[in-house]
Amino acid sequence: MASTDPFQFREFEDENLLESHRDVTISIEDVKAEKPKSSADFTPADDDPLSSDDKTELLSGQKKSTPFWTFEYYQNFFDIETHHVKERIIGSMVPWPRKNFIRVYLRQNPDLYGPFWICTTLVFAIAISGNISKFLVNLGKPNYLYTPEFRKVTIAATAIFTYAWLVPLALWGFLFWRNNKVMSLVSYSFMETVCAYGYSLAIYIPAVVLWILPYEWLRWCSIVVALCLSGSVLVMTFWPAVRDDHPKIIIAVLSAIVVLNVLLAVGCKTQQG
Repeated sequence: MASTDPFQFREFEDENLLESHRDVTISIEDVKAEKPKSSADFTPADDDPLSSDDKTELLSGQKKSTPFWTFEYYQNFFDIETHHVKERIIGSMVPWPRKNFIRVYLRQNPDLYGPFWICTTLVFAIAISGNISKFLVNLGKPNYLYTPEFRKVTIAATAIFTYAWLVPLALWGFLFWRNNKVMSLVSYSFMETVCAYGYSLAIYIPAVVLWILPYEWLRWCSIVVALCLSGSVLVMTFWPAVRDDHPKIIIAVLSAIVVLNVLLAVGCKTQQG
């Protein structure tokens, strides 16, 4: 019996086998359809059920609401980029017709970082400029002895932070009450109102710094210009909130905004001497 080599080439003796498979064709689509799934096609199961809520919150872009008496609630208002603060400061100094400060610059994202540091800077600017101004005026007098007046810091801080917090609170409360009476009025949140008032004080900082120069006419011009620019921004900002209200209400609200702004400017000027 002859041994057969398994690696030796052999011809097919059955020609019918070749004839039966001659008309069979294979398409590329069939090959793709039979391609096995890779590991990327399988979605692994979530083994951590506790993180499902966090993932859902991130994907939906929603934040969990926190009570207003907690530190986390106010921490969100200090999370802001520097260029956003710069844009809001410039926008509060340059009023444009039909350009609402809250709608254009805040975009439903008010912050407390800018208003807080603007008020703090203004307080120290008034105190320092007032002391320097008084020193320059009395410089050269033989009996004059310079003594720094630290009470200017206390008076300025009380006046400015009261204006920046209590006035917006009263205005927001009144507008909220009127919004319940007239449903077509535009409504602002309390933080948006505080933010608008805080940034409106930014123009007073360069005006107060000019008090160092020993020219009374320049001091009055600087404070009047700051008063006009700040008041214009506030009036144009809150005009949509009272536009559809009773004419007497419109006059009362806008007049109160302007008068309180004038009182603040005059109060700042009294600290100069």
